[in-house]
Amino acid sequence: MKAGEYPSLSELEEASEQASRPEAVPQTAAEQRAKPAPIRWIIPYVIGCAILLAGFYLIDWLPWKMEPGMDVKVRRYVLGAVAVIGILGVARGVEVYVVERLRNPVSRFNLRRIVRLGTGLVLVFVIISILFVNWYAAVVSLGLISLILGFALQTPISSFVAWVYILVRAPYRVGDRIEIGDARGDVIDVSYLDTTIWEIGGRHLTTDHPSGRIIRFPNTNVFTSAVINYSWPMFPYIWNEICFDVAYESDLGFIAETMEKIAAEEIGEAMSKNVVAYRELLAKTPVNHVEVQDRPVVLFRPNPNTWVEAIVRYLVDPKDAGAVKNSLTRKLLAALNAAPDKVMFPKSNAR
Repeated sequence: MKAGEYPSLSELEEASEQASRPEAVPQTAAEQRAKPAPIRWIIPYVIGCAILLAGFYLIDWLPWKMEPGMDVKVRRYVLGAVAVIGILGVARGVEVYVVERLRNPVSRFNLRRIVRLGTGLVLVFVIISILFVNWYAAVVSLGLISLILGFALQTPISSFVAWVYILVRAPYRVGDRIEIGDARGDVIDVSYLDTTIWEIGGRHLTTDHPSGRIIRFPNTNVFTSAVINYSWPMFPYIWNEICFDVAYESDLGFIAETMEKIAAEEIGEAMSKNVVAYRELLAKTPVNHVEVQDRPVVLFRPNPNTWVEAIVRYLVDPKDAGAVKNSLTRKLLAALNAAPDKVMFPKSNAR
């Protein structure tokens, strides 16, 4: 799977089952979409419709086996079953020939949900039409049932409305790294009622590494909690910092030059390109007066104790933040420790 393509929860579960059978793992999504979709998926639907239509015409040959008026009901039920199979077949065809052809994985995910929801609504309409010949009686019955269920299912209904809000306003999408309430992680599934994220950090970890746990929360949380999105599509980067404590007697000029050089070698080129987009976004907001450096910059800040904080600030992809910080910390410490006469770290039990 290429970068930027995010599997759904069901696809993740399927991948875990196939892990023990490498020969069964399918090709990449791009390769699969490049090939013509096999037509064999339609065979069960055609066979089902053919059997039901054959039964429909067979009713004319067996009128004595049914009570008066029963043949009319049976015909209606058979035609309804044909309509149900036809609707399911059309929905499957839309998924195969339209949804799966989309390049954007998030668009595929959302459109697949919409197609299935629309299919369900049409099926409900068809089934009601089959069961109730008198639409007035059907509407009254459904009205009473809806009134009762409306009180009993307030939370699920609110979650469904929140799903529509998430789909339209996109506070987060599948694949985004978000923080909502106490939950923080990568979104792997947004269903009609709840959202599933793959937790990062958590109570057992102090880094941004995935904890191995998943968190599910109702979609209504988007109405009651602030959503912090680290993967905004227009600018999916965050500013990060690494801080060292150094003594006042240290050569601050040497420290700044060394830290900026190492950080620039590590991420400077990529950062320069990303800052251009960041400046364009800032120019469209009331905070466009903020000065943004296109290279890693080192700042010094007095510490309340007896040393100075040397801070290097840089731009990074939120999902690479942990790895970049680890790599930079190692290289920065190696370079600073190589000049003990210019870089003096605090030496006491208090640090």
